Amino acid sequence: MPVPLPTATTRWRCTLCGNLTRFDVTRSSRVVEYVHLDLAGEPAVEETEVLAENVESVRCRWCNAVDRIELVDRPGAHVPAARDGNSSAESAAGSGSASA
Repeated sequence: MPVPLPTATTRWRCTLCGNLTRFDVTRSSRVVEYVHLDLAGEPAVEETEVLAENVESVRCRWCNAVDRIELVDRPGAHVPAARDGNSSAESAAGSGSASA
């Protein structure tokens, strides 16, 4: 089963050994590259556009587990609160104006 890529608020974790930092990722990509050749013929990729990318497997570098990688929350990652109009600051401001 493919493992989703980490996001700004998540990271990978090996459920077997607890590794959070070292993984071997096998992925297939479909890309368009702008290649510039100098006058001697040496190529340099100057732009890359990823059209499609698929993570085929993620293997833990510590214990070699392949099917034991999960997404977990990053510590301290800011998750924006839902804006429902009922925050404590808005409620306090609203109740203050209602009593006046």
